[in-house]
Amino acid sequence: MAYNLSPTTTPIFSLPDHALVTLEGPDAVAFAHAQFANDVAALAPGHWQWNAWLTPKGRVIAVFSLARLSGDRLWLVLPDHPAGPFAEALRRFVFRRKLKIDVPDDIAVNGAFAAPIRAQGAVLDEAEGAIELDAGGDGGPRMWRIGPPAAEDPALQAAWQVADLRHGLPRLPDSQREQWTPQQLALDRLSAYSVKKGCYPGQEIVARTHFLGKAKRSLQCFSAGGTVAVSTPVREDDRDVGEVACVSTEGEGSVLLAVMPLEHAGTGLVADGHPLTRQPLLDGLRR
Repeated sequence: MAYNLSPTTTPIFSLPDHALVTLEGPDAVAFAHAQFANDVAALAPGHWQWNAWLTPKGRVIAVFSLARLSGDRLWLVLPDHPAGPFAEALRRFVFRRKLKIDVPDDIAVNGAFAAPIRAQGAVLDEAEGAIELDAGGDGGPRMWRIGPPAAEDPALQAAWQVADLRHGLPRLPDSQREQWTPQQLALDRLSAYSVKKGCYPGQEIVARTHFLGKAKRSLQCFSAGGTVAVSTPVREDDRDVGEVACVSTEGEGSVLLAVMPLEHAGTGLVADGHPLTRQPLLDGLRR
């Protein structure tokens, strides 16, 4: 695949569709633990996790990585969600908690199709004025490097998004926010939410779905020979059976994630007039 490149030749490149939000202060961890779906309090300093912010109805607003740099210092890496509106929405819930929510304007999220020097799995590394996170999986090594901005490379940026989708990481555009539950987006594959921690927005819906076994749909990955639009119905014969949640271009075709019935084999399907070929979701991105 295009993103399986040698670490010795792969450059660091900008990821302009990623944003950074920081939470710092004595109450930063308690605040994040109460707002987000994963167990922030259990995350050790120097580690990171996948996480999500949900509506009270249990629908996913954003999926992101949350890094705990120290006891009271959290960094959120947001694919696809603008940092400013996200931070402003969070600030509405601060009340009297002691923390600062900020959007740094001098730090950028960059990527490379190479393994970090020291960061591995959920363990991050902070050195030389940058933070490195291991974003690799079965599709090959990758890392985020958060620091001074790097040069843009549209081809590598597109390859990064394809790698995300092939690993089952939903890259939600604006039209797909607040549409799906964590189970429908298969966020359990990333360990991105908890059903055991205390209350958070949407927790009741998530827990009920988990413990009563009522999840009926989840993500499947497909390739198509042409362009497929987000929100397009996935059709089988003359009926809609699923919906395209996110898409990335690959060559002349598309790679996409669609929310489908759990029991569907993923065969005999069409979207936007293009036959779909089911692709296995790659493992290794769970943290």
